[in-house]
Amino acid sequence: MAEKIFVGIDIAKDTLDIHVLPSNEKWQCKNNAKDIGQLVKRLRSKAPEAIILEATGGYEALAAALLMEAELPVSVVNPRQVRDFAKAMGLLAKTDSIDALVLARYGETFRPRLTPLPTEEERLVKALVVRRRQLVDMRSAEKNRLGQVREDPIRRNIRAHIDHLDREIKQIEDDLDTTIKKSPLWQENIKLLKTIKGIGPVTARTLVTHLPELGKVSREQIATLVGVAPLNRDSGKMRGKRSCIGGRKEIRNVLYMAAKTAARHNQTIKPFFQRLEKEGKLYKVAIVACMRKLLVIANALLRDRQPYRENFA
Repeated sequence: MAEKIFVGIDIAKDTLDIHVLPSNEKWQCKNNAKDIGQLVKRLRSKAPEAIILEATGGYEALAAALLMEAELPVSVVNPRQVRDFAKAMGLLAKTDSIDALVLARYGETFRPRLTPLPTEEERLVKALVVRRRQLVDMRSAEKNRLGQVREDPIRRNIRAHIDHLDREIKQIEDDLDTTIKKSPLWQENIKLLKTIKGIGPVTARTLVTHLPELGKVSREQIATLVGVAPLNRDSGKMRGKRSCIGGRKEIRNVLYMAAKTAARHNQTIKPFFQRLEKEGKLYKVAIVACMRKLLVIANALLRDRQPYRENFA
């Protein structure tokens, strides 16, 4: 029986480091379409069981897309989990070459599920959602600066920039609406999510585009994916403080604001939040618990294809 081949690819802004197991063959190429095209041909001839990449804030996008389009088995994995695995292996040093080896070992050990190739519309909507968040953050920063300066020329300049950002955000939102209307499933999912009091258009879009697993996995799995599942830190008789680790920051950002609204107006979340307050929970702890409950409700709605009802259990 032929040995199964696992490939780890460590991705930097300009280069890719590749490590192949079990042959331990390794090489480097540039992070551009031409060199990745050559990499695709080379890997296709090896028929790997899995190719493991880390999510690196966007640098992995080109390589992942070209490998997936070539119908190669690609898994884009969480960097924190891979780093913890490297420490467990005793590999404390960190270089691009070592990271590629660790990724290959991680794939060989855990066999992570393959990452599906997103459609052109999915990539566009996700990019638009990310860009909207960037523009909103820029606008918030400018509004903060406006309150700190007194010189009229500077204030006029900041106001003009805020007006420009308002127009850009509006254009992004129009583009989002136009793209989403092309997908009946996205429209239906967003419509269902917006029936939950506290979840508005921005939160619904972000959930649909950044969390495709919503409605397809268990409540425990969805909470862990997003990073709102408290993990135990117990050892022997010691009972440590539970905390949330990892997950998808984009989802947590919008869920935080949604949970604050839901804690005031949602007839399921409001009494839950009030009960946690009475029990003496810190505000942030109570809000994270509300985020998790909102996420679980959203997961159930898309799973059952049913709109939200008050006092959802």
